Amino acid sequence: AKPSPGSMVMVTREATRPLMIEVQALVDQASGNPKRICVGLDQNRLALQLAVLHKHGGVATHDQDVFVNVVGGIKVNETASDLVVMLAIMSSLRDRVIPNDWIAFGEVGLTGEVRPVYNAIERLSEAQKHGFKVAIIPKGNLPKKAPKGLKIVPVEYLYQALQYMAENT
Repeated sequence: AKPSPGSMVMVTREATRPLMIEVQALVDQASGNPKRICVGLDQNRLALQLAVLHKHGGVATHDQDVFVNVVGGIKVNETASDLVVMLAIMSSLRDRVIPNDWIAFGEVGLTGEVRPVYNAIERLSEAQKHGFKVAIIPKGNLPKKAPKGLKIVPVEYLYQALQYMAENT
């Protein structure tokens, strides 16, 4: 399928094995009170992500409806999804397509820092096996040697990931 704005992939874990999931976001002008709806992710986490996007990414969504969905009805309970959710939201808001060979993961703290997550090497290997070419990941997860054919984009702060996306989409 042709990629569209608001969609990005990450590798999560289903029990003991890695699993590729697609996160979709739709941001649209609100009529009345803005809605924040999540399917497959924690509703409170979305509120935090939007606040961090505003404070550390300069992105206001106070007058926008924000819908986030994990495709396939999968429930994601790990903070490693923060970065991919925020990039998908930005993609929808700015109407910019994220290439379908990009992947991202990372926990984003309230100060905008992108924190390392567990099983980074396994996530990168799985992404490489599935043909992904670019991985935006926490600098703290930077491997000594990247999987062949996978460009690693290490970021310390959210704004760096947003900047990379703006310059390359």
